[in-house]
Formats: sequence, structure tokens, C-alpha cells
Amino acid sequence: MHPHLIINVDGGSRGNPGPAATGVVISTPDGVEILTRGEYIGETTNNVAEYKALLDALKRAPDYLRKVSAPEIEVRSDSELLVKQMKGEYRIKNAGLKPLAVEAQRLMRGFAKVRFVHVYREDNGRADRLCNLAMNARGVVEELD
Repeated sequence: MHPHLIINVDGGSRGNPGPAATGVVISTPDGVEILTRGEYIGETTNNVAEYKALLDALKRAPDYLRKVSAPEIEVRSDSELLVKQMKGEYRIKNAGLKPLAVEAQRLMRGFAKVRFVHVYREDNGRADRLCNLAMNARGVVEELD
């Protein structure tokens, strides 16, 4: 697979549940960041925040793929649970995550291929930083270098 976009997502909460935010970085395959965004999402769990970050990314990615007839994306996350659930390797037992996963699967139908990759936390630093900045600001942050 040769993805048209690389998407790093992260979600986090301070407390579980607690104040939570998402972080999304959309990049070209050669590493050029085209969207960096964090958003405070209120009080929720860490896992819900991870899914909300994925949904935000899947909703925004088509804006950068208008000229691509069969877009392929690679989603990278440090949440092993999210990655394995979206790959179908883990069942989704939590009732609060099921509708988020269904929505993600619906959005994924807009792409020719979506590949999920689990990355280590240190390899997801930019998305994590945006998540924390948004939590601190209790709002939306966008930060392109």
C-alpha cells in the first residue's frame, strides 16, 4: 500500500473519565504536515478520546484528497486497543465505544484502503502534544511549524 496521507491520532484524558482532548496530524507520505489540530472534548474516558481523534481525522482527511480517485490512508495510533479493534483483532465490548467504531467504519468506506498501524508513544509525539495543548487551553489548537 502506498498511502496518499499519513494520519497520526491521539486522545487522552486527565483522570478516567476526566478532562479530555484529541490530537490529529495529517501528513503527506514524505512527511509534510498539512493539518495539525488538537481539540478539547470535555469530560470523557481515554478510550473515547482516542476514538474521537480517529473520527475527527477521518472526517477531515477527504478535504486533502479531492484530486485522488481511490484514496488510501495510513492511520497511526499509540492506542493498541483502538488499532486492534479497528483491524478486527479485538472485539469491542464497551458499549460506549461501539457507536464510535460504527461511525469510524462508515467513514472508512469513503477511502479505497485504510491501514491501521500501532506506534509507540514516542513515535506519536506530535499528536500527543496537540492533545495536551488542547486540554490545557480547553479549546481548539492548530499548530503548523
